[in-house]
Amino acid sequence: MSERQVKIGMNLTGTQMAPDATQEQLEATRLFPADIPGDMRSYTDARQQAIGTADRVGSVPPPGSVKGMLKTAVDKVTGSNPEVLLDKLGERLAFERTGVRLYEAMIAKATSAVGATPAMVATLREIQAQELEHMNLVREAIETLGGDPTTMTPCADVAAVKAQGVLQVLTDPRTTLSQSMSAILTIELEDNAAWELLIELAKKAGHPLIAEGFKHAFEQEELHLSTVRELIRQDLLGQVS
Repeated sequence: MSERQVKIGMNLTGTQMAPDATQEQLEATRLFPADIPGDMRSYTDARQQAIGTADRVGSVPPPGSVKGMLKTAVDKVTGSNPEVLLDKLGERLAFERTGVRLYEAMIAKATSAVGATPAMVATLREIQAQELEHMNLVREAIETLGGDPTTMTPCADVAAVKAQGVLQVLTDPRTTLSQSMSAILTIELEDNAAWELLIELAKKAGHPLIAEGFKHAFEQEELHLSTVRELIRQDLLGQVS
């Protein structure tokens, strides 16, 4: 049996640990209600108002090269809106670049965490190397379209924000191997779905060669997803067997 990563301890966060204090707290909420009027609907109204007046997260810049400007003009004439594809390519580039860093943090965890094995570390290293390959693949696609791969597109910006939570889990020295692997799983689930959609977008935008070039990356991402799931499964089942 694998050494257990989750242990029984003096956890005082539940109400069952202090029933008397819980009743006092409930009574206090009745005696001292919120001093700001309104309910959840007020929050919703305020959010809707902010949404209606806010600027967007960012924009997709015009191509910086003559080739890129010509390509954009052609795409505009045919109505394929190249900024949509460039935005999602920028997102994928940012996501894969972040993925390389996230796997480095995961490898650091697996190298020293309870329950890890050399085989697991080797598998994580292989996935990390493929994430780097995917990053360069997307970079080349952006350059082929005349775009600038160093641009932070709107979707790339959002992807960076989403990844912060996963990064915090992986770099927290207190998190266990299985907790960290679960965080990686959320990344792989999105990555898998995003590559499938990106292939469809490239085809729809009239770039079949780019779409074809992405198929191998999608196949590898499907393998990443199944591999991470299996690693989590083996780790947790080993703790309860």
